[in-house]
Amino acid sequence: MKAILQRVSTASVSINGEIKGSIGQGLVVLLGVAREDTKEQASLLAEKVRVLRIFEDDTGKLNNSLEDIQGEALVISQFTLYADTRKGRRPSFTNAAPYDEALNLYECFVNELKQAGIRTETGEFGERMLVTIHNEGPVTIVLETELI
Repeated sequence: MKAILQRVSTASVSINGEIKGSIGQGLVVLLGVAREDTKEQASLLAEKVRVLRIFEDDTGKLNNSLEDIQGEALVISQFTLYADTRKGRRPSFTNAAPYDEALNLYECFVNELKQAGIRTETGEFGERMLVTIHNEGPVTIVLETELI
């Protein structure tokens, strides 16, 4: 799995002009699922997102986690994180998990955050969405399950 974390002051997701989810201070998580990914990896990644210290403390150091600040998460499915651009001009997405497998692991990731007490919003899996992100810092972190 791959996740792009963006530290935000606010964010929202809308479909066809209707807001489906919005958060205040926290993280937007753009989440990609690969063919070989597992529920264990989804759980591990959710834990890392929850405890990664990328929010400032009173001294301005990145010492606080999403959990520490009681922040919120907006999780957006993003199969394009598995784009293979090595050949030609059009990306290939053969490394991305098939729809049903990806949906299952996406839901597992979201549920892990919710069960840990993180207020978590989502868009709609597989839909075309408009995501509004107010990236704070800016702080953007890339996580991959094989590297954590």
